[in-house]
Amino acid sequence: MTARLLLQLAAVFGGLGVAIGAFGAHALHDSLVKAGRLDTFETAVRYQFFHVLALLAVGALWAARPELRGLGTTGWLWLGGIVVFSGSLYGICFTGITKLGAVAPLGGLLFLAGWVSLILAVREL
Repeated sequence: MTARLLLQLAAVFGGLGVAIGAFGAHALHDSLVKAGRLDTFETAVRYQFFHVLALLAVGALWAARPELRGLGTTGWLWLGGIVVFSGSLYGICFTGITKLGAVAPLGGLLFLAGWVSLILAVREL
């Protein structure tokens, strides 16, 4: 992982968040409401965007301070959290397979581990 790759991945996941969010808000809104999944969908998009913004900040910090190599671990953990947490919630919304909800806590743990990783990566600032 490099600062450039981290920023590029943040841009990709940010763009995907916009596309998925718009698709849900427009094309899927009625079916999400009917299925009682609008809140689940909104949670997935929200957590994706929170962590995309965090990835952008970490990428910018890493670009300015390349010696903070632990920021790469932070990035991987948050990216994994987006894929697992938000991805499992999207999966529930799009497929109706509620068993995917069992995976979401693993994504939450990845998010939390990323925040701990950030604490450790910047302890020498």
